[in-house]
Amino acid sequence: MLWATATVVALGFLIALEIAARRYGLPGPITTQVQEVVFAPKSGFLLYASMALMMVVLTWRQRFIAAGAAIGIDVTFSLVRWAADVKVTDGHPFGNGALWVILGYAVIAVTRRTGRERVLLLKGVGLGLLLVAGRKTGDTWLLITSKTRPAVLDQYVATADHALGNPSWLVGRIVTATGPIGARFLDYVYTQLAVAAVLVALYQLRNVAVERRFPGHHLVRTFLVIGLLGPGIYMIYPVVGPIFAYGADGGHWAVANLWPDTPPPVNVPHQMPFDEITPRNCMPSLHTAWATAIFIHSRKGPRSLRFAGAFWLIATLGATLGFGYHYGADIVAGVVFTLTIEAALRSLERGWDRSGIQLVIYGATVFAALLVSYRYLPMEMAKHPWVAGPLLILAMTSVILCYVRTTKLWEPKAAPARQPEPQPELV
Repeated sequence: MLWATATVVALGFLIALEIAARRYGLPGPITTQVQEVVFAPKSGFLLYASMALMMVVLTWRQRFIAAGAAIGIDVTFSLVRWAADVKVTDGHPFGNGALWVILGYAVIAVTRRTGRERVLLLKGVGLGLLLVAGRKTGDTWLLITSKTRPAVLDQYVATADHALGNPSWLVGRIVTATGPIGARFLDYVYTQLAVAAVLVALYQLRNVAVERRFPGHHLVRTFLVIGLLGPGIYMIYPVVGPIFAYGADGGHWAVANLWPDTPPPVNVPHQMPFDEITPRNCMPSLHTAWATAIFIHSRKGPRSLRFAGAFWLIATLGATLGFGYHYGADIVAGVVFTLTIEAALRSLERGWDRSGIQLVIYGATVFAALLVSYRYLPMEMAKHPWVAGPLLILAMTSVILCYVRTTKLWEPKAAPARQPEPQPELV
């Protein structure tokens, strides 16, 4: 019932977004996904990562067959495009095969499986398609934010960011100094965040094929909920980012061309109009939120996975700030946002108790307080950075410590080893 309800809700949500996108004369998430059955996909890596998630329910023999079929279909598509002299100018020339395999297993589940095996295979297919749908839904959400929020609040966040020392300007100068190699490396890390999440999720779901069931909680759940709730905050708090509001990428809409060389002056902030193209996707930083989720879920893996999780978090923070996509205030909000969602999902999985409720309420309260302070107290924060800055870091740190302390109490305790009873000795 839970999976059926989730499927119905997700489908209704996708249809609503499709209708909303059509109102602005653009294709919605359903249309763009259907197009990728034939046309070059936007991200072939994401489609293969989605297929890898689906394959956690398959045996090793079935996995090899599925992978071979996907590669064979992609090779066929490439040959047809070459023969028809079709150039792939947008997206990747591969990935259609992975989508075909996912859809093929959906047909197999309905027509060739019964009972628990059908349910398990449909769960695997649904997991893979949810990751793809999440990406398409995010793209549509970004379109809606740019069309429905003509004014942005960048001046408020930039003013409040003085309390943190304008980290985007600082990291932006560092990334610029590294030249094209450093920028290209960070860009790869930034754009392939979903693939990193799949690697962690594959480790968490490695035993599904043997146990024939999914674990109660895993990274994909957190990833999808972050992507579902985050754009709602975008609508409440529209911000485009320093490279657009204070940089050359903003064109004549920008306040001035200041990023990353000159931090903005401390002036009374105002709402400012902006174009209908740039997404209002800064507050909170969802890339930071997703990277934080990867870091959290990688902690129980082997050393290599823990190292990769920490690396991806640090590199993502460098990219979000260094490319001018986010302010420091967005990063703080993104961390608190993730920990609150993670606490809620873990509480839902293990059963709500007092500690879980308190943690979720506290995280939500701190998150709301951050947004309110950025909006209504930016001048006070900029004028008293040695007070406001430490308070922001302290608020974020307090949520981190509460999360760590509470979840540690939730961990199952190992039973003490039984001591052998003393035996009488022969005299």
